[in-house]
Amino acid sequence: VQLQASGGGSVQAGGSLRLSCEASGRTFTNWQMAWFRQAPGKDRDLVASITWNLGTTYYADSVKGRFTISRDKAKVMVYLEMNSLKPEDTAVYYCALRSTAATTYSYWGQGTLVTVSS
Repeated sequence: VQLQASGGGSVQAGGSLRLSCEASGRTFTNWQMAWFRQAPGKDRDLVASITWNLGTTYYADSVKGRFTISRDKAKVMVYLEMNSLKPEDTAVYYCALRSTAATTYSYWGQGTLVTVSS
């Protein structure tokens, strides 16, 4: 399995970015994909997740109402639409994948940097 993340960049506070993650290497049915982020000196935190089959979503409180996770089954892509960005959203963002039967994420993308300036 390979995950390729893209779409990071620099933006001013209040702006928007869309991250993309392309998954390949197997057929995805009972899987869950997620976006994590890691700010300098901090732990890697879960931002949002989505189940591949039903599209059930989860959001961290810090991004609810501002970020939207979605998937395109045909293109095998997962997206993270980020609006009303804040300087505290600055981090390296990673897409990740796990089986819905697992408790940890087994596959990780390479990370893409998001920088939000005030």
